[in-house]
Amino acid sequence: MKWVSSGRAKMVFDGLPRGSVPRLERPEPLRERVYEALLELISSGSLQPGRHLVEGELAGLLGVSRQPVREALQRLNTEGWVDLRPAQGAFVHEPTGDETDQLFVVRALLETEAARLAAVGPSDEGLERLDELCATGEAAVTARDVDAVVIANATFHACVMELAGNAVLAELAAHVERRVRRYYTPIARQAWVEHRELIAAIADRDDARAQLVMHAHTANARTRFPAMRGS
Repeated sequence: MKWVSSGRAKMVFDGLPRGSVPRLERPEPLRERVYEALLELISSGSLQPGRHLVEGELAGLLGVSRQPVREALQRLNTEGWVDLRPAQGAFVHEPTGDETDQLFVVRALLETEAARLAAVGPSDEGLERLDELCATGEAAVTARDVDAVVIANATFHACVMELAGNAVLAELAAHVERRVRRYYTPIARQAWVEHRELIAAIADRDDARAQLVMHAHTANARTRFPAMRGS
């Protein structure tokens, strides 16, 4: 059956330049949404390292069939978030000590350069935003709200990346941040004095001092985590 447009439709669309009407985006595939949901649960620590991931249970939790869950687990395995063990199933990957150390080394390199760039020419708005985020984190520490502390810490570092003004650096840092986020819970409460020192260095446009402060800050995070893990 051939569709015939109405006269009104012709008045609306006739004469429009070719390509002027944007194509509608297709809905995100279900497997992609399942992947993002599982990645968030793992990277946030809701699904702990070593946790057995049962397809049927995850499918029920997310309200989907087992197929997109299976596809998401395979992708997460490829990316190193999940271990697929023959005859046993899927498990949240347990990073080794070397893996953890390597993550913190890379994070330190990226964050230190971001701090240096942020101090070159910070805006008043950016400095105000850093100050607000630091105050939010300090208040969360006082309230003993661990989840809020972790979120504020990640947002503070993301703001420093934004002030750095390097999109490639920010993209790499976001990937690493997601990897190390699971380690923030035991260490994020101790970071806020160092955050204040960083804000002062950026406000003074002292890129060398900002670099040193961030380097010390990220190095301290590396030393704190193994101590907390062993306690």
